[in-house]
Amino acid sequence: MDSQLKRGIVDICVLCALKRGDSYGYKIVKDLTPYIELSESTLYPILKRLEAAKCVSTYKVEHNGRLRKYYKITEAGTERISSFLDEWESMMKAYNYIKEVWKDE
Repeated sequence: MDSQLKRGIVDICVLCALKRGDSYGYKIVKDLTPYIELSESTLYPILKRLEAAKCVSTYKVEHNGRLRKYYKITEAGTERISSFLDEWESMMKAYNYIKEVWKDE
């Protein structure tokens, strides 16, 4: 899979995990592992990029004597998911056409 396309899909998966509720890194990885291959070392740069793009915001909560950083999806993050879904509809039309032509040959 094209690395840019894969990167975009992983970003959307992270945003969707946060659409279900605020979360922290380890839990996001755990929630997404059944669907995509993702490690914490891959996740944190994604979260940093999404935060820079204003798609997520952060806050800290004390947990077992330590501060845990939580991520929350923003309106911009929700709009990004919506845009992705709209674009994906177009991609699926092209995919179905390619598949149909390929199958005919």
